[in-house]
Amino acid sequence: MDARLNYFATQTGTKTLKHFMAAGKALKESALPATTQELVALRVSQINGCAVCVDMHTKEATAAGENPVRLHLVAVWREATVFTEAERAALELAEQGTRVADAAGGVGDEVWARAAKHHDEEQLAALMLLISFMNTANRLNLITRQPAGDHRAGQFH
Repeated sequence: MDARLNYFATQTGTKTLKHFMAAGKALKESALPATTQELVALRVSQINGCAVCVDMHTKEATAAGENPVRLHLVAVWREATVFTEAERAALELAEQGTRVADAAGGVGDEVWARAAKHHDEEQLAALMLLISFMNTANRLNLITRQPAGDHRAGQFH
């Protein structure tokens, strides 16, 4: 499978994605725990069906020492007992923040309150930006049919 477009072969794509990737780097360096970041990135990508991002975040999480069982259970996190309450709150927020068209009214107050119970304002800001960042990345990849499977952990850091 070949991508429809190589963003980096265009001046606009190169210039814009340089800034976009800088935002991703800033999120990586945020106060939000790295494990939570990878779980959220993976869940958002699963919901959106972005194969290249599922590939990337599964490999990045594995390289960072994440337990393969937990990665396999992200898609069914509500029924899984392997996630902390803070991770569960972040995953729930990621789902509602991604499924805005399905969740009439967007993110509910109870979901926000659970996330705020486990994350300070700095972490909440990072979590909101990560959810939005991943939704954008997923769409960039889906629209151009970016192929999955070739990601190497650390290649974008």
